[in-house]
Amino acid sequence: MGDAADFNRQRKIAGRWAGFFYLAYIAAFIFASYVQEKPVVWGDAAATAHNIATAEFMFRVGFMTELLAAAPFLLAAWSLYVLLSPVGKNAALLFLVLNAVGVAEQSQNTLAQFAVLPLVDGAAYLKAFSAPQLQAHAMLFLHLKGAGFTVFNIAFALWLFPLAWLVIKSRFIPKIFGVLLLLDGVCLLVWIVQMGLFPGYERFTHPLFPVMLIAELSFALWLFIVGAKTQNMVA
Repeated sequence: MGDAADFNRQRKIAGRWAGFFYLAYIAAFIFASYVQEKPVVWGDAAATAHNIATAEFMFRVGFMTELLAAAPFLLAAWSLYVLLSPVGKNAALLFLVLNAVGVAEQSQNTLAQFAVLPLVDGAAYLKAFSAPQLQAHAMLFLHLKGAGFTVFNIAFALWLFPLAWLVIKSRFIPKIFGVLLLLDGVCLLVWIVQMGLFPGYERFTHPLFPVMLIAELSFALWLFIVGAKTQNMVA
């Protein structure tokens, strides 16, 4: 009886830490995306360069927040591994590895933001280029950042499938969250295909983003509040 109570207690703690770190990542990523997108005027390199130069500190805050958000997301994945590995160790290891790959790619993708700053600031070693050329290069790096966003989300889409399977298989997390995570993964893959093959049709996949946000936010909130059910043991 004592062992069962201790197991349930540890499981609740792991679940709540997973929810906390997942929520921290979601909040940081939304904030970073907003701050980084705000000064960008797609199709107007001069206006974008001016906006970034006049709000450079906030632009830095944006991409540094995205970079530092890697830590809570990795910790969320590790906590979920601790929580769900008794259900299926191989699947848990798979989603942990896929998460780590996605986090590494996302972190590397912030290099594009670093590259934009000397271009809009007119660093001394760039005097050989005219202002329009520097602005065009800055816009190119912003487009590369967007392309990188599509690339690293492949790993983030794939990690949702083993995670969803383990949630559905477990007896201590409501199966509805597993279904939502599966739907989340499918929506993300559809968006990736659309961005890669049909880049001019974003309006058709924009409705998928609320679905994805609801899936992951509700899952993280439930974990943070409840942790895990205690009435059933893992088979």
